[in-house]
Amino acid sequence: MKEAVTRFTTDALVIKEMNVGESDRLVTLFTRDYGIIRAFASGTKNLKSKKASGTSLLTFSSVSVAKRGDTYKIYEAQPIRMFFKAGSDIIRLSVSQYFCELALELAPAGTPNEELLRLILNSLHFLTEDGREPALIKAITELRAASVSGYMPNLVACCSCGKFEDDIMRFDLLNGQIYCSDCRGNGELVNIDRTLLTAMRHIIYSEFKNLYSFTIPDNSAKLLSDITGRYITAQTEHRFSTLDFYNSVKE
Repeated sequence: MKEAVTRFTTDALVIKEMNVGESDRLVTLFTRDYGIIRAFASGTKNLKSKKASGTSLLTFSSVSVAKRGDTYKIYEAQPIRMFFKAGSDIIRLSVSQYFCELALELAPAGTPNEELLRLILNSLHFLTEDGREPALIKAITELRAASVSGYMPNLVACCSCGKFEDDIMRFDLLNGQIYCSDCRGNGELVNIDRTLLTAMRHIIYSEFKNLYSFTIPDNSAKLLSDITGRYITAQTEHRFSTLDFYNSVKE
């Protein structure tokens, strides 16, 4: 007896694609309603295919899917937003692809995570359309993604004495907490000045509508980006190949 086929339509960001055979594509979708799913899209390498653009990497689409057992097949895909401008700049493209790998690592399969999807989509917008410093958008995305995925650091005050801030605080990458200059920590510590601490607190604690509403000098943004990249790598214990690539080309 054949398993019943269920059909649904949802919005989704294509975060990974792989060619299958001569004409088909296997795509990984970060969907609004079902979290991460992997689905086949037949005939997408045909230039006349109506599904080709809607199943391309870094495209946000309305997808109609047929599910039989554990197999998903896309029978319609209409692009809503295509982030192709990322491809004109190797730095922005590498950060965009890193955001896709972040989503793949942090979003649970089959479970919706609209807050993380919203973050990734907004970051792609600011990265590709707004002209903001890529390092700053990367840092915002990493730290906020960590925070909404169970890895939120405690940046309220020194975890030892309760001091709110110092000219130089020390951030513990392994335990996600801060120390003032008078207190000693036992983790992997990096120095953060007032600018970085204020930025990190804003990223973690602000309402989403205000998340991107700040700027810091480019040199501070690059330092923050390095710290947040190390932090999320330490917390997830995952080696992000796209982050390695970004680090190899960012200079």
